[in-house]
Amino acid sequence: MTRKEETIFFLRPFEKADVPTVTHWFFDLDDLALFDRFMRIPLNREAAEKSWAESLAYDGRSKNYWFTITRDQDIPIGIIGIESISAVNSDAVVPVFIDRAMRHKGVGIRAFGLVLDIAFRQLNLARITSYYRADNEVSRTMTGRLGFSEEGRLRQAWFSGGKRYDMIAIGLLREEWLERRKTLTEELDLDTVVTIGRDTLGRWSWPLAASGGEGGSERSSRPEPNEPA
Repeated sequence: MTRKEETIFFLRPFEKADVPTVTHWFFDLDDLALFDRFMRIPLNREAAEKSWAESLAYDGRSKNYWFTITRDQDIPIGIIGIESISAVNSDAVVPVFIDRAMRHKGVGIRAFGLVLDIAFRQLNLARITSYYRADNEVSRTMTGRLGFSEEGRLRQAWFSGGKRYDMIAIGLLREEWLERRKTLTEELDLDTVVTIGRDTLGRWSWPLAASGGEGGSERSSRPEPNEPA
């Protein structure tokens, strides 16, 4: 497989210039209600910039790191974060949002895998927590493939569209991820790659096999599974 046959997406730090794009995405009330348990009404640009101010700031003790997922010409197609970082508990929450037009292309699971590597191998976290609405089958399937385990159900904790839904709490331990990443990278084809940096497919790419990264294998033409990521 040549690089021209791949679709490469890039992960970079979230910037103030990305706020208008995210604000536009969240005018879809259904998407907003799936992504954010607390926000139900879209924000204007000024309010949105204020809400992202903490994530854009860095003082060496940040509790939130957000990344923008982009494609050619640096066009944002999603966001993913490591937030609510607890130094005491060595824990954090990872939320992800993909533009509706770019879903079901395998970008989300690859970006999530890359961010899990950052969380566990760069920030030295011990566990990752996440939550999703009980009817969100996409999140259930993706986090299950990543190795998350269901740890609790908060009954009627998520209100949206005039209905109350259960909220599912899930968790992933560092050692569980280090084991799961070895098999997951073999399950994902190389047609889609998410990487940090635009000049080369460095070690920080997903799937791991895209760069021969630690825990992965060299690039190959091995048969690819039929199931899309």
